[in-house]
Amino acid sequence: MKISKTILLVFLISAISLSAQTLEPTANKALMNVVVTNKSGKLLDGEIVSFIASKDKKVYKGNTKLDGTFSILIPIGDTYEVSYKNFTEDITYNKIEIPSEPALYTWDVSIIFDPGRVIVLENVEYDFDKSTLRSSSFKTLNDLVEVMKIKDKLEIEIGGHTDSKGTEDYNIRLSQARAEAVRNYLISKGVKGERITAKGYGMGQPIAPNTIDGTDNPEGRQKNRRTEVKVTKEQ
Repeated sequence: MKISKTILLVFLISAISLSAQTLEPTANKALMNVVVTNKSGKLLDGEIVSFIASKDKKVYKGNTKLDGTFSILIPIGDTYEVSYKNFTEDITYNKIEIPSEPALYTWDVSIIFDPGRVIVLENVEYDFDKSTLRSSSFKTLNDLVEVMKIKDKLEIEIGGHTDSKGTEDYNIRLSQARAEAVRNYLISKGVKGERITAKGYGMGQPIAPNTIDGTDNPEGRQKNRRTEVKVTKEQ
């Protein structure tokens, strides 16, 4: 018995090696045909989509080709989380349940995704009053390296930001040094330096109040101490 289904996954926010040959479903593996576009219908290449098995947490993933598609085989008889990588963030949107009854299952997975042009890099941390990256930053930065290698024409700016403690000149210098530390890390992992710029903005672009009614706001300061990625040239 041959069964085909279609699922539309919409993401709204501001590795298994795949061969060139056509894949076909088997008695124990379902065929997932994935296509990724933005809201205007443009096909997106180099986008990473994962199917995470509920039973053993095994990850089956692929990345889209120039035509915005890829196909992959995953075992039947399990429920899978569909996860989309937005730079360093894995966005889990929905689940797909594939029956265990033997059949030739085919799913057409259509993902509509509008990536934001500025992304805050979560968990990128530095030593106090320095630009030295802490080891807790490496997972996030390694995820960014993976994306940059797949999207090999993408160009980005690393932006460093501080809170309002200290002088403006001090915060510009510190944020610039921290942005350059991230850039240097990416280069050390094989990303070409000409694809990455580093810019220190100091305390000039807060995203939360540093004080409230004249009283210190530690939560706001923490949000303002951040490192961002801005897309400067699309894939």
